[in-house]
Amino acid sequence: MRFGFHISIAGGFANVTMRALELGCNTIQLFTRSPRGWAITKLQEDDVAKFKNDIKKADIYPVFAHAAYLPNLAASDSTVRKRSIENIAEELRRCDFLGIEFLVVHVGKAMGDDEQRALRRVADNINLIFERVPNRVKILLENTAGMGSEIGYRFEDIGAIIDRVEQKDRIGVTLDTAHSFEAGYEWRTKEGIDQTLRQFDRAIGFGKLYLLHLNDSKTAFNSRVDRHWHIGKGEIGINGFREIVNHPLLKNLPGIMETPRTSSKEDLENMRTIRSLVK
Repeated sequence: MRFGFHISIAGGFANVTMRALELGCNTIQLFTRSPRGWAITKLQEDDVAKFKNDIKKADIYPVFAHAAYLPNLAASDSTVRKRSIENIAEELRRCDFLGIEFLVVHVGKAMGDDEQRALRRVADNINLIFERVPNRVKILLENTAGMGSEIGYRFEDIGAIIDRVEQKDRIGVTLDTAHSFEAGYEWRTKEGIDQTLRQFDRAIGFGKLYLLHLNDSKTAFNSRVDRHWHIGKGEIGINGFREIVNHPLLKNLPGIMETPRTSSKEDLENMRTIRSLVK
């Protein structure tokens, strides 16, 4: 398994590779712009060229982009829907320019509406986005914890979205261990993991799984409360992560950690921990 973190783009994309190497990453995830607003700054060609060259030289792959926080493809509000479609479409264009093959997107929030209608809106909006941006970048839907009005915490619901997406070769899944544990999927034992993966395969299919978000959970099993925690120090625990990184169906996937960070020391500790578990 190739391991990495979400890497900051502060100061430009030219700084990404250096930060990734300092943390021992051989795969990474990043935002292509500020994640907390709607505004999107223009990419600079020289900055992007250095990023692409440095990443290739460092043998860091795959590279994943993560969509910003505000877009909600499940929204019933027409203004939010329009802005979300435009934003994700632009993210696909930026990924293509940056040489990034995958864009991780949260499934969304129903905001009080019927969940099944919200799921249909997600699929319909993805179809529209793909029509507008006919490149090769894949959208990877990330499962949620089911907190508040979040949808997409059941594997069957993600499968239902994918079934409605017309360009099947451009849609996949990011499986977050903390989110799924908090939604009631077991990761603490080999037997539990086998059951979780059987459920995933029945509902979605392993062929659609491109990325693991390796996060421990600060909250209890089936709590529906999204709180990431350090590897082996949360409710999933060290034995659970040992089984995850060595599982024959998972060990060849890339794994991105989104563990809490106040300094690089925490990232380095999480990297040492996760690598020490590989047999």
